[in-house]
Amino acid sequence: MLKLDSHASGHHFLHIPGPSPVPARILRAISYQTIDHRGPEFGELGLKLLAGIKKIFKTEHPVIIYPGSATGAWEAALVNTLSPGDTVLMYETGQFSLLWKRLADKLGIQAEYIEFPGIEGWRKGIDARLIEERLRQDSAHRIKAVCVVHNETSTGVTSNIPAVRQAIDAAGHPALLLVDAVSGLASADYCHDAWGVDITVSGSQKGLMMPPGLGFNALSPKALAANKTAKLPKAFWAWDDYLLSNQTGYWPTTPATNLLYGLHEAIDMILGEGLDKVLARHQRLAAACRAAIEAWGLEILCQDTACYSPVSTGVLLPEKYDADELRKLIHQRYNLSLGTGLGKLKGRAYRIGHLGDCNELSLLAALSGCEMGMTAFGIPLKASGVVAAQEILR
Repeated sequence: MLKLDSHASGHHFLHIPGPSPVPARILRAISYQTIDHRGPEFGELGLKLLAGIKKIFKTEHPVIIYPGSATGAWEAALVNTLSPGDTVLMYETGQFSLLWKRLADKLGIQAEYIEFPGIEGWRKGIDARLIEERLRQDSAHRIKAVCVVHNETSTGVTSNIPAVRQAIDAAGHPALLLVDAVSGLASADYCHDAWGVDITVSGSQKGLMMPPGLGFNALSPKALAANKTAKLPKAFWAWDDYLLSNQTGYWPTTPATNLLYGLHEAIDMILGEGLDKVLARHQRLAAACRAAIEAWGLEILCQDTACYSPVSTGVLLPEKYDADELRKLIHQRYNLSLGTGLGKLKGRAYRIGHLGDCNELSLLAALSGCEMGMTAFGIPLKASGVVAAQEILR
């Protein structure tokens, strides 16, 4: 039998950048008896969820909730607005921007990728000027969409999405703006309508504090207009079926009923605390995490202070140390899970998640495990990062 917790006492400290810890209140809701997804109770639940999720995205326009992962929601955003052979402009910020590009390639979309040598592009946010320059060159308007990642959990970098919107507008280009807000939603400030985003893609397992299994597309009127001429094949992901069924609170296919119970609780918890307070808490915890890393004398992966992520923070180790071996030691000794270095950062960095159901004491526990683990691993530290973090949190 699989042992989910082999430690004799205490609970597992999950501090990867997602999936994030699921609060007991949400777990209890998910455990409720499944109801008839064509019955009147479900319709009432559906209408409440579809209204509530708009508040999290900060939009007045439709939000589609898929029974599927955020990767599926990536695909939905593309197939509902594009046609075979269309060109999109993408920007390298980390592993997830690369994975989105690979998905576009598989769909027969021509993905232009603004990329950088080594890990250069992975340590800073989007330079919107490069997007503007490329769009100005595209006088024939071959580029149909600009696809960017808001918060790169692979790096701990949050990009300026309003600047990207301004770049598109400054170039006088009609391209759609598609944004991956999988980890940023309900963790970092995000305004779908005010920022002029056409499709926002997200998932349930990050700031929403849910298990994986729900994907989201928040739409704009411009995206809905593009949908009418899009010719990429789509069936399960087709917006029109969802929009029609959602009018009365239902789904066109069997919904993830029990996950929707959990989403109801997640929205209630976030709005109950106050979305602004939730975002401020994430910023405070992130500042404490960075203070710890600086006290240790190690490098914060993100090099641009304006792009520090409130979701997760990457720690870049000296090249002589294997970050994956360090993570293994910390997990074995302290029952603490940290994020691995992805792609170009494999073995070079580890990531500390401080999102969702995380508070001061849970972060301090994680930082303590990191500090004890690095000392045991032989990494010289200048000072106590835990003490430095406490000073911020006081």
